[in-house]
Amino acid sequence: MRKRIDSILIVIIVCLILGSCKSVKTSQLDNYGGLLQVEQKPEGSSHRTKPFYTDRGAWIGFGIHEDKQVTGFCGPFDLDARSWLSNAIIQIRTTSMKEKEEFSLTRDSSCYYPDRLWMRLKNRDMEVEQTIKLVSSTTAILHIRNKSSKILWACGELNKGIWNLDGNTLWSKLPTGELLILAFKDRLKIDSDQRKYEVCLDKGNADVVLSHYANPIDLNKAIAEANVALQHIKQLSGQHTDRWTKYIMTNIRPELTMKEHRIMVKSMITLMSNWRSAKKELKHDGVVPSHVADYFVGFWAWDSWKHAAALAHIDPTLAKNQVRAMFDFQDSVGMIADCIYTDHRENNYRDSKPPLAAWAVHEIYEADHDLTFVREMYDKLIKYHNWWFQYRDHNKNGICEYGATDGTLEAAKWESGMDNAIRYDSTEMLYNREEAWSMNQESVELHAYLELERRYLARFSALLHVPFGQSGKPYPAIDYFFNKEKGYYFDRKLNGEFIVCFGPEGWSPLWTGLADAQQAQAVIHVMQDSAKFASFIPFPTAALDNPKFMDRGYWRGPIWLDQVYFAISGLRKYGYEEDADMYTKQVFERLDGLSSNGPIHENYEARTGTRLKAPHFSWSAAHLFMLYKELKTTSQRK
Repeated sequence: MRKRIDSILIVIIVCLILGSCKSVKTSQLDNYGGLLQVEQKPEGSSHRTKPFYTDRGAWIGFGIHEDKQVTGFCGPFDLDARSWLSNAIIQIRTTSMKEKEEFSLTRDSSCYYPDRLWMRLKNRDMEVEQTIKLVSSTTAILHIRNKSSKILWACGELNKGIWNLDGNTLWSKLPTGELLILAFKDRLKIDSDQRKYEVCLDKGNADVVLSHYANPIDLNKAIAEANVALQHIKQLSGQHTDRWTKYIMTNIRPELTMKEHRIMVKSMITLMSNWRSAKKELKHDGVVPSHVADYFVGFWAWDSWKHAAALAHIDPTLAKNQVRAMFDFQDSVGMIADCIYTDHRENNYRDSKPPLAAWAVHEIYEADHDLTFVREMYDKLIKYHNWWFQYRDHNKNGICEYGATDGTLEAAKWESGMDNAIRYDSTEMLYNREEAWSMNQESVELHAYLELERRYLARFSALLHVPFGQSGKPYPAIDYFFNKEKGYYFDRKLNGEFIVCFGPEGWSPLWTGLADAQQAQAVIHVMQDSAKFASFIPFPTAALDNPKFMDRGYWRGPIWLDQVYFAISGLRKYGYEEDADMYTKQVFERLDGLSSNGPIHENYEARTGTRLKAPHFSWSAAHLFMLYKELKTTSQRK
């Protein structure tokens, strides 16, 4: 009973702190309001750091206008073209635009919940609530609750395109070729010119459907779909909220605190708002790294594997499509592109990314035991696994190197995922064969990932009762990378020389379960050294005592949460559960903004927890979610 009372008090305190969330409680989701700020200013600078409310793979988003006199949700914002289709496409008035409002409505409060945006408008004798939900990749529903007996009007203006009127429906073919639709109830009278419209909503509540089609569709079909949605708006709304309730309730750990629950839910919201549906040449849905950063409008391979591993526990269908999306562009020799876009001409085949695809498929299988998906992916995974040894093993010793198709060190560093890591400062490139170059060093985590992948593939072959596409013989042991003098794993030059640079690659044999007990103990001793990796936020991308350590040096010091997860999960695998829990709590409590309403960032300062690059970052969210799932659990010693 005391634990439940404490949880209730935490909820009340959080809502008081966040202040803006004052709606009447209607569902369990209301405990998770105000996790993120979505205030926007469409009339101002194009630079944005705050996320949008978006969901279900939609290519549009909405926010709350910074100006409280704006009486509608901010947007829609085109997340691909990076432009405002409207500053506020549906605003509420107490009179027609032809008349002067004597007592205009003003926004009283607003809140972002996992499944919706909500706002309340007031004047001296009126109160109006609005809720918007994105219930599919094409459809948003807006519910307007008029608590007075007075007439309301709705109006809006397009920034681009012109309105056309078809019965109760406004539609616009945008300059991009995409389609925007507003559908109102039949009995309402709509007046419009090319850019503006207004409609008398009459007394009582009102519903509106806003549809946005990012892919070509017949106009009549689109209008018909919008009107069907309008007729079933209550059912669609309920299904949408039920989906979010299931997401959260199936992942809640009752033994953890409300503060920890809210971090988990913020991670979910981050992932789901970065979900983009299939569009143009992207054949499957997936998750972009960040919808806030303008340069992240495609899918990246390394990111995709991490997203899928977390999504397996939230939405397995989306997790599978995230994996499929990358393999849609697997080339004829087995390579997976670094990143893919709606326009294939932008896809990057200069390099691949670290091989964690089989891990992602394994996590999905463990979540839903869908052997059909494993069968679908098996041959593609084998082909990708073999590609590494055919194109990235310069001296054919069974230990691969990162490399590039164009021979540049830049692309080879990208292939490692740790673009400017200190361990690459003296690296050179070597020619293997046409369109295949390798670094002149063998990376410990690449070898660990490939061995882990080989073990998963062997398991898949047994599950599917098919021949294993490899010889089945283990590759050279991870011992090759262990330096007994330093008690740590390091990369090695092809001549065998150790590259003595303490970095997160050194704990990859723990996460993959490949280290023996003595080696693991030695590595953990280094990890727990406050002069190296036990910083304010634990496990930075370079040891603190490295002269080249930089607080804001991208992969030369800052915290990247994937590497933090690998470290903590590795500790847990080798029986250091209490330490793993301690470090997880440090992450949860010390990352700037994580426990309040700040977005989850790409990386952070190790010594302060200060937020650094891209906000609303998916793989950070994925690994925070997995840290939550593993907190206070006991793992078997490997």
